[in-house]
Amino acid sequence: MEVLALNGQPLTLADIEAVAVSRIRVEVAPSARERVAASRALIEQVLASGQTVYGVNTGFGKLADVRVSNENLAQLQTNLVRSHAGGVGQPMSEAESRAMLLLRANVLAKGFSGTRIEVLELLVALLNTGIHPVIPEKGSVGASGDLAPLAHLALVVIGEGEAFYKSERIPGGEALRRAGLKPVQLAAKEGLALLNGTQAMVAVGGLAVARAQRLVRLADVAGAMSLDALLGTPVAFDPRIQHARPHQGQIAAAAHLTALMQGSEIRESHREHCSRVQDAYCLRCMPQVHGAVRGALAHVASVLETEAGSATDNPLIFPDGNGTGDVLSGGNFHGAPLSYALDYAAIAITDLAGITERRIDRLLNPDINEGLPAFLSPDPGLSSGFMIAQIVAAALINECQVLAHPSSTGSIPTDGGKEDHVSMGMTGALKLRQIVEHVERIVAIELMCAAQAVEFRRPLKSSPRLEAVHDAVRAVVPKLEQDRVLAGDIDALASAIRNGAFNKWSDPA
Repeated sequence: MEVLALNGQPLTLADIEAVAVSRIRVEVAPSARERVAASRALIEQVLASGQTVYGVNTGFGKLADVRVSNENLAQLQTNLVRSHAGGVGQPMSEAESRAMLLLRANVLAKGFSGTRIEVLELLVALLNTGIHPVIPEKGSVGASGDLAPLAHLALVVIGEGEAFYKSERIPGGEALRRAGLKPVQLAAKEGLALLNGTQAMVAVGGLAVARAQRLVRLADVAGAMSLDALLGTPVAFDPRIQHARPHQGQIAAAAHLTALMQGSEIRESHREHCSRVQDAYCLRCMPQVHGAVRGALAHVASVLETEAGSATDNPLIFPDGNGTGDVLSGGNFHGAPLSYALDYAAIAITDLAGITERRIDRLLNPDINEGLPAFLSPDPGLSSGFMIAQIVAAALINECQVLAHPSSTGSIPTDGGKEDHVSMGMTGALKLRQIVEHVERIVAIELMCAAQAVEFRRPLKSSPRLEAVHDAVRAVVPKLEQDRVLAGDIDALASAIRNGAFNKWSDPA
């Protein structure tokens, strides 16, 4: 896919990543242009008729009952953007800023927002020229949408605020000038159409879930290598067991684990004379746990993808095709569907971290690691080996456990009680992003330890696929011959995971 045409369609997480990370070009589909023009025409008709319509010629939120004169409507929209740009904290990443631009443009392309085509075209132009609004990550309660983050995005549309352009942080108006673009002077309804919506939580949460989906498949890879190094058996992955309890995630994880271990010399060496009847749960139950995480993330991804193609602002404009229609106020900006889903993802990926850490401990603990040296040290006692790696994993998991506490249950009334129930979905998205980063490090620790453990089984080799993974680990982290600082190794391997170095060994399911 070289160009993504926007017409308000649902966007997959792959679509979002293609624009946000791979930076493919975006364009507006012709059908979207027609719908945008029709909805704008209805707004103009409302203004000409003198009707009072929320967000078009009234104040906002608690001030919705205040009528604003026609001569002040443009200033009303500009004031809205400026007044709501109160976000705090670190800026979102460029990928997250791009995802927000894409998602907001797609909402406008649905034709329910009442904006002019120029607003949509400028959002697309920001993407294609590489202008990324500086968007502080904190300040949204997830209803009426992500107001503060989207206001910072909208500032650049009107030539204000700040943006990153060619890796330089500069005033938004200057970024537009350098790229040969002109700001938009907002007309009636357009400021509100840029601010009302769930695009910040979809952007941050969607990119985090895409990373998590790759991570759970990589956990299969790390777990299979650990199982082999610990002289475990893949019998528990037999498809007959999985089909007796036919959750699709479990079936897929078991098939992946079986394929990863196919042809292992280590496995064959102990097949006939192993005295152990069953492996520990962290090994035997990988299909059940990893599979459940897959299922949870698949559900969350479907929620996010539906939201990416949804009209989430207020009011919504419904032309009837005859020059008339309705302007209806509702609550599609409320982030409840996303908030619940993001909390679910956080819980699932935190449990993935837990089972991963248990395998790390089994690799290192001399009481249970099947004859491997204590802490995988070549000289236990004099050297501590990977002792600290399990401790670091435990510390990261504890933080994940705290972060997995649901934010969706923490509504706090805002806006003078007008917005008396909010989703806190942005908090959920930010927590999930942090959890995923921690779990990338935990899986990196398992890969690092499993690669070391396999080498203690030489001259026997693991399966061809796992030997290739071992080589990929060694391309980043050398074998531990004597004690050294491990911090850089953990971060380097986590970075390689994040950048896709191990994707080729993860199944696409």
